[in-house]
Amino acid sequence: MKLNRNDLCWCGSQKKYKKCHLAFDEKLEQLKQQGKKIPTHKMIKTPEQIEGIKKAAVINSGLLDYIEANIKVGMTTEEIDVMAKEYTAKYGAVCADYQYMGYPKHICVSINDVVCHGIPNEQTILQEGDIVNVDATTMLNGYYADASRMFMIGKVSNEAKKLVSDTKKALELGMASVIPYQSCVGDIGKAIETFAKAMGYSVVREFCGHGVGLAIHEDPYVFHFEPNVPTVTLVPGMVFTIEPMLNLGGREVYVDESDEWTVYTDDESLSAQWEHTLLVTEDGIEIISK
Repeated sequence: MKLNRNDLCWCGSQKKYKKCHLAFDEKLEQLKQQGKKIPTHKMIKTPEQIEGIKKAAVINSGLLDYIEANIKVGMTTEEIDVMAKEYTAKYGAVCADYQYMGYPKHICVSINDVVCHGIPNEQTILQEGDIVNVDATTMLNGYYADASRMFMIGKVSNEAKKLVSDTKKALELGMASVIPYQSCVGDIGKAIETFAKAMGYSVVREFCGHGVGLAIHEDPYVFHFEPNVPTVTLVPGMVFTIEPMLNLGGREVYVDESDEWTVYTDDESLSAQWEHTLLVTEDGIEIISK
């Protein structure tokens, strides 16, 4: 329904449309006339929602800081899960992964050739030379923040160390490609894939970034490779993750049939991932959780 200037704005601010999102919508309409794909209003977060997401993000980033300070050789992945549960509870939040679509634990811990969704357990013990991705999603008062980091346990091989470093660089290049009102989701994927290929890595295609904030997964779907289809233009107010997964070998992966969650590289090659939650601003991006 088309709003009149004096109607209340669609965003729920209780302000008149002309004093809230009218100019913004007019800019989106101009982009549409230029042939660009524009985001829906549902993809745009209000200032109040952004504040809520940022509060969740403080806890989410703090959790990863806490894990970084304590992760070590000999620790079980179950211990990391307990840390996540207790830390978030301490600040009145919850681990959003727990029971999401049946996921049995509070956090994901993925080691070496595990690409993502590694389920913590008491049998898996961190070993010298492991590279480990810890992926945390925190919910506070109905708002969500999502991030993951790589940790190198003890002395790791130069090849593994470079993979971890280059995967973070791929994330940074993806973020640098975001130009408000100009770039689109596909530009993020192109930047990541171009770099990954130049470095000799493959990019996992089955799992990508996503909108986040009011739910764990929202639109838009954020590609980590050039999709060769029209994608949404990136505009202020959008909140999403970029989380490239790069493999030393081929990009093919499979899901463990025994738990229906854990994702492995098909050729048993090492995999790494870094993830930030980002806010598009008028000037560029703001990292909300990392």
